[in-house]
Amino acid sequence: MKVIPLILMGCGGVGRQLLQHIVSCRSLHAKQGVHLRVVGVSDSKSLIIASDVKQKELDDNILAEVCRVKSDGSSLSKLTSLGESQVFSNSESRTKVLDIASILGKSTGLALVDCSASSETIGVLKEGVNLGCCVVLANKKPLTSTLEDYDKFVSYPRRIRHESTVGAGLPVISSINRIISSGDPIHRIVGSLSGTLGYVMSEVEDGKPLSQVVKSAKSLGYTEPDPRDDLSGMDVARKALILARLLGKCIDLGSIKIESLYPEEMGPNKMSVEEFLNGGVVRLDNNIEERVKKASLNGNVLRYVCVIEGARCNVGIQELPKNSALGRLRGSDNVLEIYSRCYSQQPLVIQGAGAGNDTTAAGVLADILDIQDLFP
Repeated sequence: MKVIPLILMGCGGVGRQLLQHIVSCRSLHAKQGVHLRVVGVSDSKSLIIASDVKQKELDDNILAEVCRVKSDGSSLSKLTSLGESQVFSNSESRTKVLDIASILGKSTGLALVDCSASSETIGVLKEGVNLGCCVVLANKKPLTSTLEDYDKFVSYPRRIRHESTVGAGLPVISSINRIISSGDPIHRIVGSLSGTLGYVMSEVEDGKPLSQVVKSAKSLGYTEPDPRDDLSGMDVARKALILARLLGKCIDLGSIKIESLYPEEMGPNKMSVEEFLNGGVVRLDNNIEERVKKASLNGNVLRYVCVIEGARCNVGIQELPKNSALGRLRGSDNVLEIYSRCYSQQPLVIQGAGAGNDTTAAGVLADILDIQDLFP
């Protein structure tokens, strides 16, 4: 039986779903000859680890309790009397994770699995790589930090997996890597990489006011608590940056032209969420309506996409043909068109659910299993 020790960093929606997947797949993984040994779980305030990380694990009962406590919105610091485990405060967490990495990294191996949305994990992950650990990411921040940080992670290609940073569980990163490895140069990528903005743009195409669509999207749970986090385009820009760097472009976020769907005067530092939803967003309706009509007269539709071509990496609203894969997009799916020498006339199209805790966690789990050959 191949054993993969791992520490989960981040126990929000994706992290909890990953733990549930690990537990529910025990019998399947046993048939495949692999066991995921969870030796630690951390949130922003605490770290819980097995009492003996060399031999033991946080058993499934403890993992279930971790999920319950986090679902209630509490910190892992509440778990002070759970079986054979220890709880450490945030100030001790970094040192303890690196202690475990130094013990396991170059002996049994250790996977550091980052399902947080924090940039504070970057330092630990970099040191973990130096200690021989593997890194599996759903968190985009480590790959959209400085080029120095990015180069550090990708200098160990066998030991890093990050499929879920773009398109959740869709095979975006692996497909691009396979094309690049085959010597087929990719010269253009166009993608709708936000389920929220995909939904918004397909709804306004049907004649609904932007303000109504944004409110509906929020009530359906498609947006962040503050919809401007989605409407700013920053999440799409981070995904675009990951793809651009994958193609060898030495750029950072500041190099990307980003079109926000709201003006600076409606930003979070100028307007509350309530003010934006109740009075601000309605002032954006006319402009979007006019752009939709203009696109329609040209036989096109509007989509919020990233475009990576040559030295250009832009994120914003584009007019696209109605009969293209992106033009036919409805609802919250992600769609990516990849153009290369082999896919010059008809692009390689990847489409499917590109968001959601379940889908993202499944992608992370697949990435963990993909590195099993590196473990004894």
